Order: sequence, then C-alpha cells, then structure tokens
Amino acid sequence: MSEESTLFAAAAALLATPLVARRLRLSFAKHPSLAGHGRMAAWLARRLPGHRYGEERFFSADGAPSGIADRRRSALRRLGDTLRERSPLTLAATADARQGLSDLQFTSAYRVPFQFVPVLRQHLAIGSFWARSEGADLVDLDGNRCIDLTGSYGVNVLGNDFYKSCIDEGWARTRDLGTVLGGYHPVMLENIRRLKEISGLDEVSFHMSGTEAVMQAVRLARYHTRKRRIVRFCGAYHGWWGEVQPGPGNPVPTRDTFTLRDMHERTLGILRSRNDIACVLVNPLQGLHPNRPAPGDSGLLDSGRSAGFDRAAYTAWLHELREVCTQRGIVLIFDEVFVGFRIAPGGAQEYFGVKADMVTWGKTLGGGLPVGVVCGKASLMRRYRDDHPADICFARGTFNSHPAVMGAMNVFLERLRTPAVQAAYEGQDERWNARVAAFNARMDAEGMPLRAANMGSIWTLFYTAPSRYNWMLQFYLREQGLALSWVGTGRLILPLNMDDATFGAVLERTLSACHSMKSEGWWWEGATESNRDIRRSVLRDALFGA
Repeated sequence: MSEESTLFAAAAALLATPLVARRLRLSFAKHPSLAGHGRMAAWLARRLPGHRYGEERFFSADGAPSGIADRRRSALRRLGDTLRERSPLTLAATADARQGLSDLQFTSAYRVPFQFVPVLRQHLAIGSFWARSEGADLVDLDGNRCIDLTGSYGVNVLGNDFYKSCIDEGWARTRDLGTVLGGYHPVMLENIRRLKEISGLDEVSFHMSGTEAVMQAVRLARYHTRKRRIVRFCGAYHGWWGEVQPGPGNPVPTRDTFTLRDMHERTLGILRSRNDIACVLVNPLQGLHPNRPAPGDSGLLDSGRSAGFDRAAYTAWLHELREVCTQRGIVLIFDEVFVGFRIAPGGAQEYFGVKADMVTWGKTLGGGLPVGVVCGKASLMRRYRDDHPADICFARGTFNSHPAVMGAMNVFLERLRTPAVQAAYEGQDERWNARVAAFNARMDAEGMPLRAANMGSIWTLFYTAPSRYNWMLQFYLREQGLALSWVGTGRLILPLNMDDATFGAVLERTLSACHSMKSEGWWWEGATESNRDIRRSVLRDALFGA
C-alpha cells in the first residue's frame, strides 16, 4: 500500500471513531456563520485590527463623487447643529456623565460601525438623559418631546404612564413595611398564586434581574439532571453571564454550552443522540430573526439585515423541540425575560401552545421595577435533597422579593386581568401586522429603501438597497422627534396600547426622516456596489487598513 493510501486509510479510520463522528454531528448542527461558532468568533474578534475612516473616506466610502460627498458633509454639519441647538442641557449632561459612566462610554462607541465613530463624534451627538415621560412621549432636559420607541429594553408593554402608576400604587401597598428584607410582605402570596396560575407550573422563585433568573433556571436544571451541557440557539440572548454568551463580549470561554442551529433537524438529532444535555434555552424573540444576533446599527455596514416572523413555522418547531426534550429527559426552559407578557397574557406558552418545564420572566412583570422570576415544576425547583442534606443548590440575593418590587408586581398582575388591558391583547397580531403592511406600502410608494418586519409590537427595520450609510437614519429619526434605544433601527419596541394617531405620527416622521436622508445624499442612487462588494471592501480595510 502506498504512503498516500495509508494516510487516507488512517484518516478514514479516525473519522469513523464514535468520538470524532459525534463531534462532527455537533459541528454540522451549528449554524455555518460565525454567530454559530462562538469560540471562532471570539478568536477573530480579539485579532481584528482597529481602523478608522478619516474625513475624506467617511463621506465617500461608497465611491461617491465629490459633489455627493460635499452634500453629505454639509448635511452632517446641519444635522449636528440642529441637535446641539435643540438640546444643549441634555447634551451637556450626557458629555459629563460619559466621563465616569462606563455603560455610556460603551453605548456611545457602538451606535454606529466603529470605522465611522471618530468623525461622527466631531459633528454629531445624541443625548441620553430624559426629564420625564408623558403619555407616548419622552421629554428631554431641554423640553423637547420624542415619541418613545425604545420600549425600555422590553419593559414598556403598556405605556410608561401605566408603569409609573403601578410603582406608585405598589409602594403605597407596601410602604408601611418599607425596605425590610429577608421576610415577606403579604402581597407576595397573591403574586405567587397568580404566577402559578399564569404559568401552569408548580413553584416560583424571585430574583433581582432577568439574567439572574436564567442563571438559576439553568443551575437547577443541572442540579436535578446531573448533566452539565446547555443548548442555546444561534443568535439568542439570555443575559450577559458567560455560559450563555459564547463569542465576542465574553472574556471567559465556556465549553459546556452548545450553540446550535434554530429550527433545524440536525439540532434535534443532537438532542436525541446525546446523554449529557441538561437543558435547552429558548428565547422566543428568535422567531423574528432565526439564527441571527439581535440587530443593531453598529453592524450596518451594508443592507444585508433581514427579519421575518413565521408564527406557524416557529410554533411547529417548538412542538418538535418539546417532544424531543420530553423523550430525552431534557429540561425545556422558555426565557421570556424580553417577550414575557407582550405576545400574550400567558406568555409564549399560551401564544405558541407549548408547555415548558421552566419559564423565566423579568422586566415588565415588576410593574416597572427590576425583577427576575423563575416558574417551574416542583421536581425542578427544589434546592436540596432530603436524603443527602449536604447536597444543595444554593442561590440567594439580598434584594430578592423586595417589598417595593412585590407591590408593583402585585398591581401589574391585578391590572393584567382588567378589561382595558385585555383589550390591548385582543387582535394584536392582526393590528400590528396591518400596521407593518401600511408602513411598508407607504415606504414603497414613496420610493424609500426602508421596510419593517415584526413580531407583534417588536419591530426591526431593514433596508432594500445596498448602502454603507443606513446607520445614519437613527439620527434623522431623532431630528424628527422619535426616540430609539442605543441599538438604533434594529429594534423598535412599541407599547401594545399605542393608538392609531400616535402610530400615524411615527409613520409620517419616519417618512420625513427618510426624505431628508435621501435628499442629503446618504442614499446615493448612483452607487453601484452590491452588498457582497461592500462586505469584501470592509474585509480588505480590516486586513490592510482603510
């Protein structure tokens, strides 16, 4: 046998071993993008060299002629001057806070693609301070009003005024006890009863944040199954703790988390074939953008962003997932920290008709105050073993079950059953889908390269023509009086009770922003680059410098 044949036979024998075959099956179950390969993405992120565009490249990154570049330069100055003159107090407070607030330093640096940051900072600033909320509006320190499309990271399901009143009334119910911790205020009895009723599960535990709730759910799943592996899906977010955030953003690699492909048969094959998987984490928001990370304008280097929610297909997937988890004794956890109480009063279990073993909630459930909640089967919630008293699953938090939080939650759960709140849920899919259709039809009729996709009242804006400057739209939207979160147009979170007049204003203001952006040259119609061309150019810049 020749040396080449010998090497081939040895390679074939190696690939045939059970360990290698199992590893290959796992690799094929991952999404082929970097988002599906966390360790590789983290490795590349650590080695990606930084580069910044100067003035000339900033305005002509797409090869625009000097006339278009000059129009963009004038537009940036005009827009920056407008925002500065309108909000001097708000911008001064933001600049002052940035010196000592690391969170604000981060969000300021990642509003737009990093290549454009230095020049943009010279000309344009967005304020991060608000004096008050009134109805659908946020009011900054200078008295300027913006319609709130931020959704407070998912808290705002029913309008800011709703939560302010929940907090006021909840504190009135628990004020006599104050901030006494360790014991419980009696309102918690009703909270537990209602949460068990809503979730259809046996027991409840309270935590200080949604991230902590997910940590505890996973911890309990591992404790009771005696298995260590976690399965999450490509692109999904489950808080910022290390084991559920492989890839960039996590300085500590984890080897016990499998990031698999959402809505794919190979993933089910992994779940059927392995004996070391404790739990599967599902964030239902992924139905809007399967296998993609949460969209933010910092990644808008081209127009490749897309989104679309197929409720029937995602429902069928969750039913398959439930069946496999039941067969294999894997704990199915619905992480509803973001979507909880938005898509249905009973959450994702009600909306998709699928029963989870554990559910985590947060944000809006606290009636506007920070909270995390785990609901689960009694067999999974117990933190100790009667027959082995030293074998415990310890978890505590100083502010768990804080009286003020329990009071606001009590009011929220009480109001959830009222006719006014129930009416906000009735026909919501049809209502929001119709609004998206109207939005898209209007953009198409006006010749604008902007479209929306939605999962209920959660929207993603995407772009239909190749461009390097889509990220500029967030600043034109602010000029028109629309407030977005720091991720920009990737996620708009609208309250369920937004009326037609307010939605109409959002549509008209968005259209005005698009007209300004187009007329000032950012959507230059002479550009010939495709999205692929743009990506190749960005890669060349990264490798060889701009």
